[in-house]
Amino acid sequence: MPTDVYLYDAVRTPFGRYGGALAGVRPDDLAAHVLRTLVERAPALAPDRVDEIVLGNANGAGEDNRNVARMAGLLAGLPTSVPATTVNRLCGSSLDAAIVASRQIALDEADVVLVGGVESMSRAPWVLPKPEKAYPAGDAALVSTTLGWRLVNPRMNPEWTVSLGEATELLAIREQVDRDAQDAFALRSHQTAARAWESGFYDDLVVGVPGVDLARDESIRSDTSLAKLAALKPVFRKQDGTVTAGNSSPLNDGASAVLLGSPSAEEIVGRAPLARIAGRGAAANDPQYFGFAPVEAANLALKRAGIGWGDVGAVELNEAFAAQTVACVNAWGVDPDIVNAHGGAIAIGHPLGASGTRVLGTLARSLCASGQRWGVAAICIGVGQALAVVLENLDA
Repeated sequence: MPTDVYLYDAVRTPFGRYGGALAGVRPDDLAAHVLRTLVERAPALAPDRVDEIVLGNANGAGEDNRNVARMAGLLAGLPTSVPATTVNRLCGSSLDAAIVASRQIALDEADVVLVGGVESMSRAPWVLPKPEKAYPAGDAALVSTTLGWRLVNPRMNPEWTVSLGEATELLAIREQVDRDAQDAFALRSHQTAARAWESGFYDDLVVGVPGVDLARDESIRSDTSLAKLAALKPVFRKQDGTVTAGNSSPLNDGASAVLLGSPSAEEIVGRAPLARIAGRGAAANDPQYFGFAPVEAANLALKRAGIGWGDVGAVELNEAFAAQTVACVNAWGVDPDIVNAHGGAIAIGHPLGASGTRVLGTLARSLCASGQRWGVAAICIGVGQALAVVLENLDA
């Protein structure tokens, strides 16, 4: 039988705005900070008892190149004997890292694994395609690596390569999610995030970055309103569009991490686990409907956990866009109040590679706070994929 896999701790940085407070911090330093914090918060954990580091990172074109997991481990002061690998499944990279690590533990190949993700969208570089031969006569254009399709293969089906925003417009039409519903959901994201910070929910989950004056997530707008959101113009379809900057997740910088381990890891790290990983799911669909893929991923994870939606007391679904989040919640048929009860990515931010373990760590803390037994963490992924993980609260 596979070994049970437990989540022992979760931390993240505050998420900074694009070009904001964290723009001056390298992504490998952000990742090193959350890894170092996890080790410091485990009273009995000797650094050489860490079996593996698995980090997610989506862009990887700049200072996060050359296996940022290894670089972060070295920068965090972990022994050179601790191996590390970087996972790239775009927005789902760090949740994928958690799934990869959980399988290592389940197969008795590791007892303690540091898992997380990082992205600095501010510092993502421009790239210049290398010419096929020397001294090309024409002009060459720089390409931004911050977000979305770039250097697209001309053989790719053009229906698949629309922008993330246009894809969300298509999904909103198909799933009948109108502008009012999107703006209302976006408002709720900011309100619940602001309340969660004010109540102290994030006090033990978020750790400030040394040398940076940023105590809370920088993108939260506690003063927004439906009127302000309604006044924003559509970004991707000027005439009949519904997707705006206000009902979409922003560009962000940040890092997050969780400590995963086997049952015997409790003695190694010196703290009791928060939750058990009970099920995992991956799904894929047409790339232009990427935002709907979490529906099947979560259904599959629940099936593997042996439970159904009626058992679930908390959901953390990464809010890439309000339209896709509402569409998934409607498809699951769950009470919207249990979804992202402490704010979501529209308010908190979406630094691509960090968002997966952000939702996973938030879910574990949410279950502990509420006493609910079962929760689902899910995330949509560009190019038509999604991942989901089911957690069981051990104290429920």
